[in-house]
Amino acid sequence: MLYNAYEMQKSMLAGASALANFSAGLLNNPANPFAYFGGGPILASALEVFAHAAAPRGKPDFGLDFTTIGDKRIEVQEEIVLRKPFGQLKRFVREGVEGGPKLLIVAPMSGHYATLLRGTVARMLPVADVYITDWRDAKLVPLSDGRFDLDDYMDYVIEFLAAIGAEGDARPHVLAVCQPSVPVYAAVALMNADKHPNRPKTLTMMGGPIDTREAPTAVNTLATERPHSWFEQNVIATVPATYGGAGRRVYPGFLQLAGFMTMNLGSHLISHWEMFKHLVKGDGESADSTMRFYDEYRAVCDMTAEFYLQTIDVVFQDHSLPKGTMQHRGRPVDPAAITDTAILAVEGEKDDISGLGQTKAALTISTSLPARMKKYHMAPDVGHYGIFNGSKWRNRIAPVLEAWIEKHD
Repeated sequence: MLYNAYEMQKSMLAGASALANFSAGLLNNPANPFAYFGGGPILASALEVFAHAAAPRGKPDFGLDFTTIGDKRIEVQEEIVLRKPFGQLKRFVREGVEGGPKLLIVAPMSGHYATLLRGTVARMLPVADVYITDWRDAKLVPLSDGRFDLDDYMDYVIEFLAAIGAEGDARPHVLAVCQPSVPVYAAVALMNADKHPNRPKTLTMMGGPIDTREAPTAVNTLATERPHSWFEQNVIATVPATYGGAGRRVYPGFLQLAGFMTMNLGSHLISHWEMFKHLVKGDGESADSTMRFYDEYRAVCDMTAEFYLQTIDVVFQDHSLPKGTMQHRGRPVDPAAITDTAILAVEGEKDDISGLGQTKAALTISTSLPARMKKYHMAPDVGHYGIFNGSKWRNRIAPVLEAWIEKHD
């Protein structure tokens, strides 16, 4: 019923959005006298804000057609290196550029598409051969493709690293942004224990919930104050027949978005009010920047129920990784097995998703790693999304990552 109710609401809002967009265009038409006086511009701006907020959204494009190395413009092409049922390994090929460190960016599977890291990819393209985990919307994956849980996530990461390592340098670098920090750390520990030829040279984690007992946030509290059964009964839905994954049990992306919007409702309302004022003043450029952010932010996808529920248990309720009790298909995940993968932990001072100390905990539990192969960076005055997007990421955090990769490449 939950998913069906959402689909009905989405269909109604899609029609209302189209009508509002048409009306705004009519009111803004130079041939319309109401476009120049009275309440015409104000009403048109209000309709445009509503139309943008209510419009349905699909998977966005990365849209990274070029990068700049030195003073030279380099064309960029997307290439699918490996396809799997629940995700694919995508490479951003820089035409005519050979060599450079290979970097796998592991995007979060937390309700948004990998394109949320567009700014992360764009910043690293001039200095690295960049790959990314392009996760698939679970509601589009047929039931015949089976399950996908936290163990499968680790398997995918290991397989992707092996695929990258098969091309040139056997040991790539890996960057985990937020949610994947735990499964990627676990995968790296397993690869180190096996002396896997493609174990990464460096592991960088940014804003990741390695140990959520450190400076718990509202997200952590929500995940711990209710039992497993509550999540299973209240936030898991069945994909309706209109999608390829009909019948699959999922945690819907629209619930995740609603939760994040509610956490910072005041900020989101202010952003839309500012967008409205920019439109009234005719400052389309400023309004467009806000619209582009929300185009990405509101584009959500579903997670499989088993992945979501296992993550709640392992990461947020049991704290299995920092306690040393985490397992992968019955095999213990031993942090002490990491001996030659250098680790960089990055945190934002104002992160309200992963509190200060949660990512840094990865350095503490890596007991066999020498101090010279550990580094911690706290970015002052940076929130969760600022860690991997925006000017602070580009100018203050990315250089630290670049230097770390260069040091250990």
